Amino acid sequence: MSSSTSTISVLLFLGLVQFAVSGHDYKQALSKSIIFFEAQRSGHLPPNQRVSWRSHSGLNDGKSSGVDLVGGYYDAGDNVKFGLPMAFTVTTMCWSIIEYGGQLESNGELGNAIDAVKWGTDYFIKAHPEPNVLYGEVGDGKSDHYCWQRPEEMTTDRRAYKIDRNNPGSDLAGETAAAMAAASIVFRRSDPSYSAELLRHAHELFEFADKYRGKYDSSITVAQKYYGSVSGYNDELLWAAAWLYQATNDKYYLDYLGKNGDSMGGTGWSMREFGWDVKYAGVQTLVAKILMQGKAGEHTAVFERYQEKAEQFMCSMLGKSTKNIQKTPGGLIFRQRWNNMQFVTSASFLAAVYSDYLSSSKRNLRCSQGNVSPSQLLDFSKSQVDYILGDNPRGTSYMVGYGHNYPRQVHHRGSSIVSYKVDQKFVTCRSGYATWYSRKASDPNVLTGALVGGPDAYDNFADNRDNYEQTEPTTYNNAPLLGVLARLISGPTGFDQRLPGVSPTPSPVIIKPAPIPKRKPTTPPAPASSLSPITISQEMTSSWINEGKVYYRYSTKLTNRSTKTLKNLKISITKLYGPIWGVTKTGNSYGFPSWMKSLPAGKSMEFVYIHSAAPANVLVSNYSLE
Repeated sequence: MSSSTSTISVLLFLGLVQFAVSGHDYKQALSKSIIFFEAQRSGHLPPNQRVSWRSHSGLNDGKSSGVDLVGGYYDAGDNVKFGLPMAFTVTTMCWSIIEYGGQLESNGELGNAIDAVKWGTDYFIKAHPEPNVLYGEVGDGKSDHYCWQRPEEMTTDRRAYKIDRNNPGSDLAGETAAAMAAASIVFRRSDPSYSAELLRHAHELFEFADKYRGKYDSSITVAQKYYGSVSGYNDELLWAAAWLYQATNDKYYLDYLGKNGDSMGGTGWSMREFGWDVKYAGVQTLVAKILMQGKAGEHTAVFERYQEKAEQFMCSMLGKSTKNIQKTPGGLIFRQRWNNMQFVTSASFLAAVYSDYLSSSKRNLRCSQGNVSPSQLLDFSKSQVDYILGDNPRGTSYMVGYGHNYPRQVHHRGSSIVSYKVDQKFVTCRSGYATWYSRKASDPNVLTGALVGGPDAYDNFADNRDNYEQTEPTTYNNAPLLGVLARLISGPTGFDQRLPGVSPTPSPVIIKPAPIPKRKPTTPPAPASSLSPITISQEMTSSWINEGKVYYRYSTKLTNRSTKTLKNLKISITKLYGPIWGVTKTGNSYGFPSWMKSLPAGKSMEFVYIHSAAPANVLVSNYSLE
C-alpha cells in the first residue's frame, strides 16, 4: 500500500470515527419527517402549508360518485389515494403520538404531528358516509402509472371505489377503525367533540368489518396489483379490537382479543415483519402491553401466548431467535428489494416501544438465545435509524434533505416536475415522462423528510428516478419513524410508560371527558360481533369559575346504530346535580325532547347539562326498534 493511500485511509477512518461520535440530529430529522406529510397532501391546502411548492389538487374527488372525497394523502410518488396504506399511516402516526407525545411536545412538533393525523382522519370521516359504506380508493393505479403529471393538474381517472355490505372489505374497514380509534385518543383532551366523533366512526367500522367479512381487494379489485391483502383480514380485526380497547377500556374488545386470539392467528403467527398488510406483530405488542398493565384478567393465558409471539419478533430482530430477520452486511433489516425501508421503520418502532414497556415493568426480553435487556432493544432501534440517516457503508442518508449525501432523483411526480407555482405550463400525461421523468438531474423540488425505499440486500443503492424500488418514498415509511425519532431524542435512559396503568396522553386538561359506557352484548363475543344498537358518548365542552366554584358543561350524544327506527326511549340519569336541556323528564327517567318522537337509523340526538361535579351516569333503560 502506498503512503498516500495509507494517509487517505487513516483520514477516512478518523472521519468516520468523528461522525460516529458526533451522532445525529434526531430533532432535525423528526421535524423533516413530519414535513414530508405536507408534500403528500391532497385537496385544498391550508394557509399554513409549509411545503410551498405544492398547491391544491384533487378538488373534484368523489364528485362523480355523489360524495365529497377531497383531502387525504397520496401514498407515495403517484397520485392515487389508497385507503389501506393511508389508514395504516394514520394508525402508526397516532401510536407514535400516544407513546411519545411528551417528547414531540417538548421539541415543538406535537402540533404538526396532530395536524398530520387530522388531515387523514378528516378524509376518513368523509369516506365513511354510512355505517356500512367506506370508500377505499380514489384514482386507478393503472391509468395513473401511465402518466407522469403533477397532482395539481392530473388528467387521470379519479373514480372512487367503495366497500359495502354486498362488497365487503374487513381488512380495509378494520384498519380504518383502528386509525379512528387511535386518533380518538390523540384528540381526547385537545378536542373532545372531535374525539367522540372519531370513536363513533371506529365503532361502526369495526362492526361493519366484523359482521360483513371479506377481503377488500376482492371488492376493490383495482387495488390488487398495488396493495393486495395477502394476509387476509383477521389481523386487521384483532388490530382494530386492540385499538378500540385502548381507546375505550371496554371489556367487549378485551374479550374479543381473548376469545379470537387463537382462531384468528394472533397467538399462532410468529412474524418477521410489520406493515400496512400484516398487523400481527403490532397486535401482539399491544396485547403484551395490556398483559403487562395487569388488565388481561380471565384472558391471561391467551394474552401470554400473544406476548410470546411478540417477543419472538423482538428476538428475531436481535439475532437471538431460532429464525432471525435477515440483515444487510451493514446491519439493516432486509425483507424485500422493493421499498424495504417500510419494514425497517415499523420494526424499529415496535422495538423502541417494547423496550420501554419492558423497562416500565422492570423485566428483560426472553429469547431462546438468552435474555436481553430493554436497553439492548432500544440500541437496535437506534442502529437502524442511524443507518437510515447515514451510518452505512455508502455514507448515504436515505431521508431526503437530511445530511449532505441524500437522494436527489426521487421517484415522485410532484418533486421531479417544476412547481406549478413556478411554471403553470401544462405537463401532459406522456410528455411528463419524456421531459421530467427521464431527466438526469436533481429534482427541482426537494421532497424534505421523505424516506425512500432504500438499499438492496448488499447495501447497494442507485439514485435514479426510474429505480422506483429504491428511490420511491411512502407515507407509511415515515409514520412509525416519528415515534422512534421522538424516543431517541430522550437518549438511552429508561422511559416510563406507566405500566401498570394507562399510557400518558400528550397534553394536560382540567377534567377528563367521561368514559364511553361499556356495552354488554346479550351473547358472548364470537368472530361475528353483536354490538349494542345504541351508544352513548359524553364530553366536557366548557368550564368556568363562578364565586370560587368550577362549573362544567357536559354534552351527551346518543346514537341509533341499528338499521331500524328507535322509539319509546327511556334514559336513566343518576348523579346529576344541575339543570339539563334536550330531554323530557317523566317520573324517574328521561325521554325524547318534546319535538322528537323517534330517532331514525344512523342518527344521533344530543342533550346537555351543567353541574360542578364529574359527569353524570347516563344509561338507556328501555327502548324499542321498529
